[in-house]
Amino acid sequence: MVGNYSMIRKIKEYAKKENIPIMVDDGIDFLTTFILKKHVSSVLEIGTAIGYSAIMMAMVDPNIRVTTIERDEKRYLEALKNVKEFELEDRITLIYNDALNVRLEEKFDLIFIDAAKAQSIKFFEQFEHNLNDGGAIVTDNLKFHGLVAKKEEEIKSRNLRGLVRKIKNYISFLEENKKYDTEFFDVGDGISVSIKK
Repeated sequence: MVGNYSMIRKIKEYAKKENIPIMVDDGIDFLTTFILKKHVSSVLEIGTAIGYSAIMMAMVDPNIRVTTIERDEKRYLEALKNVKEFELEDRITLIYNDALNVRLEEKFDLIFIDAAKAQSIKFFEQFEHNLNDGGAIVTDNLKFHGLVAKKEEEIKSRNLRGLVRKIKNYISFLEENKKYDTEFFDVGDGISVSIKK
């Protein structure tokens, strides 16, 4: 395991240097604890980035299988390399594509949405049929670095304002979705857990 820690540190340092967003420590702790407590054995992740969260989820238990989708070629190739370094190729399946173009048949205990924030509702609706009964859809970055709590006029960039508006719409979508019990957690960058009724 000691070797794993130095490899994980390497991934985190690369993410920082290349300005690639990965889950903050208490966010990943929350996610991996949830997986352990709920005995999750299959995960679909929307947004691989460089494979950090997929690796962390797979390492919770040797029986966990993760399917993860990434549309950015450079990040996808880096994720492939990282997964190989951890010798997890038999348990982490990487798909290089825009998630909105991906159709999957299999079912998962957990769907983790950590991709383009503006598309969260589309991702949710597209993949919810892949969720097992009683399964959970977990979404990261709902605080979006504290911007979601700010008044719209406080956010200078028009693009950021639009993005924050879409995250707020997604939060409302989750609150109003009667097929799921959704809880919001003030951990990491803001996480929601939607359990299928």
